[in-house]
Amino acid sequence: MPTSESAPSIVLASRNLAKSAEIRDLLAPVGISVVSVAEAGDVPEIVEDGTTFAENAAKKAGETAKILSRWSLGEDSGLTVDALDGAPGIFSARYSGPEATDETNNSKLVAELAETSEQQRTARYVCSIAVADATGAIRLQVEAGCRGRIISEQRGPHGFGYDPLFLIPEYHRTFGELGPTVKQRLSHRARAFEQLVPALAKLVGEEPPSA
Repeated sequence: MPTSESAPSIVLASRNLAKSAEIRDLLAPVGISVVSVAEAGDVPEIVEDGTTFAENAAKKAGETAKILSRWSLGEDSGLTVDALDGAPGIFSARYSGPEATDETNNSKLVAELAETSEQQRTARYVCSIAVADATGAIRLQVEAGCRGRIISEQRGPHGFGYDPLFLIPEYHRTFGELGPTVKQRLSHRARAFEQLVPALAKLVGEEPPSA
């Protein structure tokens, strides 16, 4: 894995600044620095045409690694709502259309569930992560989830995506209300990285330093 003077680094195949910040915080304790693909070089948008979160994560990691000849991490995550047969699923980021924003996606979700009872609003956040080496070969892949319920009005200023609507029943608060410290312990992304980090740290130790 390529190293800087101070720490091993990995390219994150995402231009989502909020997601990049979360992942930097999750990898910082094991001394792995994260470079956003926007900072790493001229990398085109990767077409996410997989049928699952895992397929999309692997494609983003593998293609980015091949283009840059650097270790890369691809992450694909989203929301699956039971009453909507798993929607928005892999289309979570563009649920309300090609020009989707968090606000328009949340508005559409609330509208789709308008006639759904509170008991039937169960949902799951899913996070799939893939790590590719500098040749594009996938070396690690994990997936984890977090259960919750979708409420009818946004609550809380924290997080991004569907966080203000995603209620954690045990806390009676949304991810938007709980804030980053709690989210880093409970979220789908935190749980996926909890699985990934030991194996990734081992890989870092096995790889000889390179420029």
